[in-house]
Amino acid sequence: MRIISGNCRGKKLYAFDGRKIRPTADRLREAVFNILSSLVLDAVVLDLFAGTGAFGLEAVSRGALSAVFIDNHTDAIHLVKKNIHACGVAAQTRVVKWDIARNLNCLEDAQPGFDLVFLDPPYRNDLIRPALLHLHESRAMQPEARIIIEHSIREPLPHDLDSFRMEDQRKYRKSLVSFFKYVL
Repeated sequence: MRIISGNCRGKKLYAFDGRKIRPTADRLREAVFNILSSLVLDAVVLDLFAGTGAFGLEAVSRGALSAVFIDNHTDAIHLVKKNIHACGVAAQTRVVKWDIARNLNCLEDAQPGFDLVFLDPPYRNDLIRPALLHLHESRAMQPEARIIIEHSIREPLPHDLDSFRMEDQRKYRKSLVSFFKYVL
């Protein structure tokens, strides 16, 4: 696993031992960033269920202004911090240990609002809906922010949340990547 493009191109990211956490494959991440293209430059990024931090770190490497990484697992928090240090982007990042399924009150003081949100919850745990609801309730996103969700092809997406409009969806093996726009 590595950073694909930008200032940190080629930097190897530390990964979890075993199968405790499912990291996003480099090829899938590259496809997502090719779709996002110019939306990354100068963006303020939120990486929810951060795991290794690969999505947020790739965004910072490609010109995002900053990234906030949130995960509930201590091992993930340590790994994200280790990867941030390896990429040399500590000044542009913040790491928060928080239970996203409970709420996102940790974002109350998020200024400026987020332009890009990466959501990569553990597969088949029904965490997408609560995460989107908490994200909306946090009021931490810019109007027309983009939300990118990596999820299992077997996991249904909520289609009754008026604040989120699906713009695109791509299949990559056993995963789907759904692209939403935040609409007020």
